[in-house]
Amino acid sequence: MTTESRHMPTDARQSPASRLESFIDAMIDMGQTGQVFGEHGIGKTATFFSHIGRAHPDTALVYVPAANLTPDDLLVNAPVRDPRSGELVLRQLVMGQLKPGRPFVLLIDDSLQAGDTIQSQLMQIACDWTLGEHNLRALGCVGVFLTDNESSAETSARRGDLALLDRMVTLRITANDTSWRRHLAATYRPWDLGPVFALWASLPSAVRELLSPRTLDHILANAREGFPLRWGLPLIDGERLRLAEPGPDGRPGPNRTAEILDRIAAAVGAANPPTVPDPVRQVVKAALRNRWTVLLQGPPGCGKTELVRETVREGLGRDALYFSLPVTNVEDLCAPVPSPDGTLDNLLASKFTGPEPKAVVWDEYNRPKDKAAFAKLMEITQEWSLAGRRIENLRAQVAVQNPPYHLGRKLLVSRNNIAQATRFTASLEVAPEDIPANEWLLARYGSDAETVLEWWKHDIDEEGRAWITKRTLERLIKLHRRGLPLEMGLVYLGDGEYAPVPLGALIDRLRGRPVTGLRELARAADQWEARLRRAAEHSAEGGDDSDVVHQILANAELSQLRKHRAVVARLVAHLPAKLRATYLVGASQQQERFWIEVFTGIRR
Repeated sequence: MTTESRHMPTDARQSPASRLESFIDAMIDMGQTGQVFGEHGIGKTATFFSHIGRAHPDTALVYVPAANLTPDDLLVNAPVRDPRSGELVLRQLVMGQLKPGRPFVLLIDDSLQAGDTIQSQLMQIACDWTLGEHNLRALGCVGVFLTDNESSAETSARRGDLALLDRMVTLRITANDTSWRRHLAATYRPWDLGPVFALWASLPSAVRELLSPRTLDHILANAREGFPLRWGLPLIDGERLRLAEPGPDGRPGPNRTAEILDRIAAAVGAANPPTVPDPVRQVVKAALRNRWTVLLQGPPGCGKTELVRETVREGLGRDALYFSLPVTNVEDLCAPVPSPDGTLDNLLASKFTGPEPKAVVWDEYNRPKDKAAFAKLMEITQEWSLAGRRIENLRAQVAVQNPPYHLGRKLLVSRNNIAQATRFTASLEVAPEDIPANEWLLARYGSDAETVLEWWKHDIDEEGRAWITKRTLERLIKLHRRGLPLEMGLVYLGDGEYAPVPLGALIDRLRGRPVTGLRELARAADQWEARLRRAAEHSAEGGDDSDVVHQILANAELSQLRKHRAVVARLVAHLPAKLRATYLVGASQQQERFWIEVFTGIRR
């Protein structure tokens, strides 16, 4: 379940306790260590947060995500001054969270994902409720629980030591043993989710495992925003999760993703559009409104990160907290230090502190510098905390990454598993056309950008455009302004080979070869209007001249259309209605408003 789902609404508290909730109560009463195994995304952790707060209001829940622990996080030897003798002595300092000052339940999440040294420390906690020289019961501990998924694809250890296993009571659960239905029903009012739950229950078990309650939560969150429901499905190793049941040979059977998502949309009366205009801006704005964590995956150089940072700046009124993962260390986020009360206090990086609204951009998300730094991200993306400390007023998190392959070449990115991938409420596959970088180029480089964009749109094929990113376009403009060979601006592939894109047409355009673009239409508006009028008189479908003007208008940026608005209105009045209608398909709100105003003026 998502972090924003931790607390159940009041009217959801009257339902019978789930199997996991009953187990939690029993282990606390018996003073036994509880071990809970279950698939990812079924609400294990969320149940602990909601149930302890509801059934044991005087008891704190100390949540420790084991996957991102380092050996010095729980316990460390440090010099402290002895209050009796005044001398420096060596003391074992324990994690400050384990001294909350009131009774507490210790939840060690993802316990099988910890390293070997941490596993030894966890063994002592599970067996004796002690850690080093510290007795957890004396510190106020009334319950110890370890949770994880046993899948070998998601864990780094197997718990096989009988001395440890003999100290625990173990419960294996499924999605039917948590209260996720109750939570979703309360979260997505006034929708009646009964048909959605019935659909989920009717699916084969393998498909239900893929469509976990957490993922279903994300699908419904996107549906409520009017986004494509597929955005709620995670991206695993760069590929969208497919809802398909394995066949007898173990290979995936028919892909049922579209069918299942359409049925969910129909059940709640929501749209399921193939896409939305300006998708990156829209999803970042939704993240700021709803406290989402989102993932944007797209090819290098298309302007993803800059657009995200610009949108966050507009929404928050301040810059995002920016981290580039290839150069981010654990110590850049937080670090444990001894505190005066004899505990380990985790200090957060200064940018995470303070009451002001915050949003984090995790750039190059799948290129982490090391596993330790990436493990810390598992906590912050899931729990919105670092080392157990809440980040005040954190409003959104946006992870930006490249796909594993682009233009037939493998990129040096790390792999993820389904548990990591399902942390994101929305996961988008971003195409270059989803990023309005053209307007930025026009605003910054003027007529040079207009010329280069005309070449990019009209003179090269689709494969060539894929090689020419917005970053490459900017390089070409800068090289032209310095009088340097343009070939140097193409992506260099090695051994004297550059990206296979012919530059002759661009060189001709920059040297002033006659071309036809929106500027040229405006300069000869009377002649083009006469040609369009003749084409319209000859055929209701228009003619070659109609096609030329239509293509120019369709490819023009909004700033160009506004600059030549009067000419656009004159010419578009003579185009066939079916061509005019295409300008509204997939248009952003600003583009749609522009064309509606133009069309309204025509009717007048």
